[in-house]
Amino acid sequence: MEDHAISMEKIVSLCKRRGFVFQSSEIYGGQNGAWDYGPLGVELKNNIARAWWKEMTQLHNSIVGIDAAILMHPRVWEASGHVENFTDPLVDCKKCKARFRADQIDQNKLAKKECPDCGGELTDVRKFNLMFKTHIGPTDDNSNLIYLRPETAQGIYVNYKNVAQANRMKIPFGIAQIGKAFRNEIVTKNFIFRTCEFEQMEMQFFVKPGTDDEWFNYWREQRWAFYKKHGVRMDKLRWHQHGPDELAHYAKDAYDIEYEFPMGFKELEGVHNRTNFDLTRHTEYSGKDMQYIDQDNGNERYIPYIIETSAGLTRNLLMFLCDAYEEQKVADKGNDDDWRTVLHFHPVIAPITVAVLPLMKKDGLAELAQDIQAELREDFRTDYDQSGAIGKRYRRQDEAGTPFCVTVDYDSKEDGTVTLRFRDSMEQVRIPRAELANRIRTEIKNYTRA
Repeated sequence: MEDHAISMEKIVSLCKRRGFVFQSSEIYGGQNGAWDYGPLGVELKNNIARAWWKEMTQLHNSIVGIDAAILMHPRVWEASGHVENFTDPLVDCKKCKARFRADQIDQNKLAKKECPDCGGELTDVRKFNLMFKTHIGPTDDNSNLIYLRPETAQGIYVNYKNVAQANRMKIPFGIAQIGKAFRNEIVTKNFIFRTCEFEQMEMQFFVKPGTDDEWFNYWREQRWAFYKKHGVRMDKLRWHQHGPDELAHYAKDAYDIEYEFPMGFKELEGVHNRTNFDLTRHTEYSGKDMQYIDQDNGNERYIPYIIETSAGLTRNLLMFLCDAYEEQKVADKGNDDDWRTVLHFHPVIAPITVAVLPLMKKDGLAELAQDIQAELREDFRTDYDQSGAIGKRYRRQDEAGTPFCVTVDYDSKEDGTVTLRFRDSMEQVRIPRAELANRIRTEIKNYTRA
């Protein structure tokens, strides 16, 4: 099968056409750095989140969840270093008013203060803090200053002792969280890849100092395996280790899993050894003792090291879309130029698991198909489509990434069988209606991407 080259324009077009992602406030000209997730998009996003949550909590005895508030005491962000260090270098063009991150433009032009767009004069480089500020309460003076969180991790750190005590957790243990974060990005680009409002899936794993290297390697293996398990093309992934000039101020070691997006290899998820930096700083700034007391080892006290896995949920959604997207030449019925757009989602994350399609609307087939859909929707995300030729309906479901289609025809009325069609291979098999749900469950469990 031939491939048409994938581009971000094709992904954006598909997302709007099929209701995955819309521009925020589009009727007003759109809001930069913000996107709305439509009917298929919100299902895909929720399914990715559920798959991650299951992987992190249900399949690990020593990891529990939390949902911390977006608004936190402003001292949290002083302790974490965000007030002082969470900055990007910013320059503006005095002529065309374009704005740039100084570290992402030609350094020769920067040295000459020359705008890369129009050649006009650039301003001096200044630090720009990425945290959104607001005020809490009726006045807007600095005593009421508060921030929208730029990451979810700090909500875990300030609660780590609460969680440990409430759930009788013993080190090593982890705390997982999925939630919104906000960054006032200088430049937002590449669709939903870099946005001002996004969602993170983070897990902080608390370990005894000295065992951190072992656990760091363990979580690198676990996170790599997650993407393989969910059908991602592994030749599109690679590791990138942070060099000395890239390491964050809190990190002992850090690796990114990078995915080859249409715009090249970009960060998808990070695994970081954060040492005891965060808990030490919160001890210092809050005055509260953040030491762990190891009752199984003579009440030994220490501040745990933290291994962090940090992934963008919305960035994962873009990755799964790009990875699933294919334009296939199918040469159907002797037509040499017949193509289909198909999304090869793993059935666990597909927005629709199974579509039920009556061959005709008449002669009781529609009612029979609706009855079958009602049965299946107890266990699967379903769709029902009776509009147009059956081939066109298959194509519509392929484009939405639906793994299975059930076709109800006149034989279904006679012998109680239906046709089950597989998205990836387009193969069709005839099975008894009574076996349908179990067959779909088995296919999901055994799914591998061709």
